[in-house]
Amino acid sequence: MINTRFVLGIEYNGFGFSGWQTQAQRRCVQHCLELALAKIANHPISVQCAGRTDTGVHALEQIVHFESGAQRPLEAWILGGNSHLPEDIKIIWAKPALADFHARFSAIARFYRYVIFNRATKSALYHQQTTWQGTHLDAEKMHEAAQALIGHHDFSSFRAAGCQSKSPCRTLYFINVYREHEYVYVELSANAFLHHMVRNIVGVLMDIGTAKKTPDWTVELLALNDRSKAGVTAPPNGLFLAGVFYPAHYGIAAHPIFAKLPKHAARFD
Repeated sequence: MINTRFVLGIEYNGFGFSGWQTQAQRRCVQHCLELALAKIANHPISVQCAGRTDTGVHALEQIVHFESGAQRPLEAWILGGNSHLPEDIKIIWAKPALADFHARFSAIARFYRYVIFNRATKSALYHQQTTWQGTHLDAEKMHEAAQALIGHHDFSSFRAAGCQSKSPCRTLYFINVYREHEYVYVELSANAFLHHMVRNIVGVLMDIGTAKKTPDWTVELLALNDRSKAGVTAPPNGLFLAGVFYPAHYGIAAHPIFAKLPKHAARFD
């Protein structure tokens, strides 16, 4: 039996999950997806993702790949897979992949979106997918402060204490902060992210947005390389893995959300 490699785009609401990676006695996205695909393939399936998400973190488009010798039309992986998935996970597309494609190691950039609900009272409708901030945020000052983070830096001040990455250095391609009515969005892309890096950046920017700190604090923190000097880690429920980018020859189009971004410098080099 000859295996074919497939790539899928997955959407999920992370509120009810203990993150992406399978863990014993916990509800995890990977485990649910593998069980559903195995029912279509009639054999065990192991999936590899572009980036593991933590407890409570969502995905507009997580990219995964797997291999199977089962002869199934693409629609079977999508429609059949979805029929075996819970309502908070859905396969949005499927296609054959090149033999050398790897969801994680072939990626050249990841794009995250963080959503802050910014009004005096919490939302009854969107509390699972946003982080609430009751104090008014100055999105323009947050954006100004965030621009110092663009480029290749040591992000030690923005990584979790238990981060296991060998290097704290990453290249941030762009970061935009803007307001739409009661929502403040932080959107950023990098070659890769450290553990809790996005949430730690947002925590710092929120302190700047509420005038607890001045916009030059980001410059200071980059120079300090000390996580203990930075702000709190923003909650997970406002964070979305919004897109993963690959070399063009893999034929994986960017999620439509990317085309709707405000001014950015999406150069992945």
